[in-house]
Amino acid sequence: MEYVNDSNFETEVLNAELPVLVDFFADWCGPCKRVAPVVEQLAADLSGRAKVVKLNVEEAPQSTAKYDVMSIPTFIVFKNGAAVNQHIGELSKEGLTKLLGI
Repeated sequence: MEYVNDSNFETEVLNAELPVLVDFFADWCGPCKRVAPVVEQLAADLSGRAKVVKLNVEEAPQSTAKYDVMSIPTFIVFKNGAAVNQHIGELSKEGLTKLLGI
């Protein structure tokens, strides 16, 4: 599972050639912990078709604020450097795949 932060967000997410699903989470967040295995499985399943990364909101305050993340987990899909879809709260693997548009 790949993690991103404020220093590599632009390179790893905004400049990525593939669609990117960013999981905004925190270590203390119960719903984030429940959905983590689903996110990891999705990352493995979509390898080569999409990129799935995690961003700890406490370690990346600039990116968290820039995308107005107020509740976690929040999932934001980026394509060609732009946020194109978003969901707040837990989602199934199928729901995350649909969010990505794949």
